[in-house]
Amino acid sequence: PAPVQITYLAYCSTSGLEAIDYRFTDGQLDPLGKDECYVEKSWGLRSYWCYAPPKDAPRIERAPGPLTFGCLNNFCKISDATIAVWGKLLERVPESRLILHAHAGTHRQELLDQFANIGILAERIEFAGFMPLAEYLAMYNRIDIALDPFPYAGGTTTCDALWMGVPVITLAGKTAVARAGCSILSQINLQELIAENAEEYINKAASVAAHKNALKELRVSLRERMQHSPLMDANAFARDVEHAYREMWNRWCGSNE
Repeated sequence: PAPVQITYLAYCSTSGLEAIDYRFTDGQLDPLGKDECYVEKSWGLRSYWCYAPPKDAPRIERAPGPLTFGCLNNFCKISDATIAVWGKLLERVPESRLILHAHAGTHRQELLDQFANIGILAERIEFAGFMPLAEYLAMYNRIDIALDPFPYAGGTTTCDALWMGVPVITLAGKTAVARAGCSILSQINLQELIAENAEEYINKAASVAAHKNALKELRVSLRERMQHSPLMDANAFARDVEHAYREMWNRWCGSNE
């Protein structure tokens, strides 16, 4: 439909369509800079993400009660491999709880059964269904540490968690959709929250949970980190994209002279 077409956001892997010429990415989503997996040519931005926090977001408060992990991503991202790792983490941190976003349905009981099979009692798991934006953001004030699902990691949800002062543990995968957390955390210099394998994921989450004072300090610093990072530099992001458009157009013009 157009001489030059680009795919961006919502799904950071390939469109599979030969009509699409380019895809936006960044150095963490595609650290090796190879295009074998993509129909499109990859075009790296300084940051793939440009986050605008929701207006009137609640202020960050100290999470009450026992240490609570949480994942408010779409439930369809929670794989069996994710559940197995989270179960081991809950074993490692015996008094901890886990809050998950999941609409009502039989899948809730199926998940509880999976946890029960590895010795995790249902009373340690809490489900939260659909809720208005303000309530969703306020839910993060009940969560100490967010757990990124894998192999399909969170994107905007990860940014929301960080904006609400909740550090996120992520597992670095091999594909772009598995490296969203790597990209986001690298932009705020929190590479220490990026795990390279499942065991490291558990160790990092348990370590953050064990160091309560450091967790408290990190919690209150996350909004400022984001505000001073490329994640929220909308002007710089717009300039990067505009530069990309101009260069793509010049290449097309040059190839059709």
